[in-house]
Amino acid sequence: MGDHDRAVSWSTPTGLVVMAWVLAGAAAVWLVLLLLTGSDRPGQLIAAVAAAGLGTAAASGTKARPRLAAGPDGLVVRRLSWTLDVGWGRVDNVRVLRQRRFGRESSLLELELREPDGAERLVILGRLELGEDPEEVAEVLETYRTPR
Repeated sequence: MGDHDRAVSWSTPTGLVVMAWVLAGAAAVWLVLLLLTGSDRPGQLIAAVAAAGLGTAAASGTKARPRLAAGPDGLVVRRLSWTLDVGWGRVDNVRVLRQRRFGRESSLLELELREPDGAERLVILGRLELGEDPEEVAEVLETYRTPR
């Protein structure tokens, strides 16, 4: 069985998802305590925003697993509210964007895809979403895309 006969996938590391759930729960408890005491209105807002943001991130990391999968037939990309399954013929471009901020270089994986109705979709995934260096993921994707 060759390397291209099996699917590979990438997801947010499980430890990060668990930590997001723990922090979302802690922020929710903080919010409830602030609401029960009826004090610190700005703190209530901060706790509510933190609980909502962390809860959304945790839900996304839980539901969208794996975030990206590649196999002989194409790609599957998952987000919190949608899943897109595209054949390799509808993958227009796979590239890595590199940028330097605050003295650090970061990479993002950019996928240009076409949906079945012809609509174009740009998907950008980072290291946190993939659990691996985007450059390494791009190399693997290119081996699947390249005609054999």
